Amino acid sequence: MSKPRIAIVGLGFIGGSIGLALHQAEAELEVVGHDRERTAANQARKIGAVDKTDWNLISACEGADLIVMAIPVGGIKDTLAAIGPYLKPGCLITDTASIKSPVVEWAAEILPKEVHFVGGDPIVGDVGTSGGIDAARADLFSGAIYCLTPTAGAAPDAVRLASDFVYLLGAKPYFLDPVEHDGLMAGVDHLPFVLSAALMGVTAESLSWREMRRLAGGAFENATRFVSADSTTYRDACLVNGENIVRWIDACSGKLGELKETILAGDAEELGQLFEEAMIARQKWLKAREQGDWEGQPPEIPGMGSFMGQLFGLGRLGKRREQD
Repeated sequence: MSKPRIAIVGLGFIGGSIGLALHQAEAELEVVGHDRERTAANQARKIGAVDKTDWNLISACEGADLIVMAIPVGGIKDTLAAIGPYLKPGCLITDTASIKSPVVEWAAEILPKEVHFVGGDPIVGDVGTSGGIDAARADLFSGAIYCLTPTAGAAPDAVRLASDFVYLLGAKPYFLDPVEHDGLMAGVDHLPFVLSAALMGVTAESLSWREMRRLAGGAFENATRFVSADSTTYRDACLVNGENIVRWIDACSGKLGELKETILAGDAEELGQLFEEAMIARQKWLKAREQGDWEGQPPEIPGMGSFMGQLFGLGRLGKRREQD
């Protein structure tokens, strides 16, 4: 019996780390990678993130039991349309984009009925400044929360397989409704890069920037840091999840307005309390994240024991559906 085949589309920081984590788990798998950038593909193969690469997208995905699309949300719809007709019955597709509602809609619209889709979004910490395949590491997902957003009509076996895939990476599955996921991520993932762009823009466009830039230290560097080196990642997030992001921008504008009035009033007590409460809230969040102590966390979906067995079993399920 041949090894189950996993295809990773997109060999950047996340895709490369997934490949490394799969190999570290020592599962009997064949990991095939695809990336439009040949240098990224070559590097992924060099560091052992993938067993082989295929420059042709369809060839990389054809015959795969599991496909992971580790690409920006703006490229997912076209990728699904390109590979859909060539996929193995029973194949499971998942993604890693930080926006889920439109992705699950595209999957339902485009993919054949015998192909399964479960949306995914790994929540990882500081990725450093280099990004890309060169920053990929096998332990990236160790203990991390990994969001899964199956629809109500998703096959239970597909959901369990997606859950076990997350466990295999060393992460913990966290199940969310796609719409709820997008609203939450707009506040904690998308709003930060919008604020970074605004701060960088308002200062760099200032007539005083020539002098200010010499004085900008760690606080400014941290506040204007962008995790991804690809600007299309942020552009596409704003285009696809714009309504939620605008809602959070409005809320932030309101809070800034309140802070402005407090500063103008010279209210030392109120200002001190405001910053103290913010610092305490941040410390509580960091402690909870470090300890993995999240109150009210929904139950996890138990795995079925054999990840590779499920890959083959899901294929049989797809064949039965195709015959119906």
